Amino acid sequence: MTSSADPMELAFAAAEAARKRGEVPVGAVVIAADGRVLAACGNDVEGASDPTAHAEILALRAAAKAVGEPRLSDCDLYVTLEPCAMCAAAIAHARIRRVVFAAYDPKGGGVEHGPRFFGQPTCHHRPEVVGGVQGARAEAMLKDFFADKRDKP
Repeated sequence: MTSSADPMELAFAAAEAARKRGEVPVGAVVIAADGRVLAACGNDVEGASDPTAHAEILALRAAAKAVGEPRLSDCDLYVTLEPCAMCAAAIAHARIRRVVFAAYDPKGGGVEHGPRFFGQPTCHHRPEVVGGVQGARAEAMLKDFFADKRDKP
């Protein structure tokens, strides 16, 4: 799969698709070193009845399958929300080169908040991390989603 679109735009498109399915609107995209889009996924926790079906996990699985190996050391991950600790661990195991995320997650984040997974001495791989890219846009998307949920009986 190839694309000339901005990877974060693809992540937002995956987040919007997840929202339309009733999922928390988080999207993730894995980009190969040559610019190919290896995977673009949105959350599917509710649809799959799987608490691990976060966008990042699904994108890492699809990208690893696409390249035929579990390590994605020349790949970058773009995601609309700071990864949680579970996703950060998967990112480390996949050996992702760089993580670019939009909104910070003070409550559930595991990269810049909470356990700060990549800073732990037991973390065997530390990707480059860039946070806050289009953060306000992602925050608005999440706030709107949860406001709609609260307004519905």
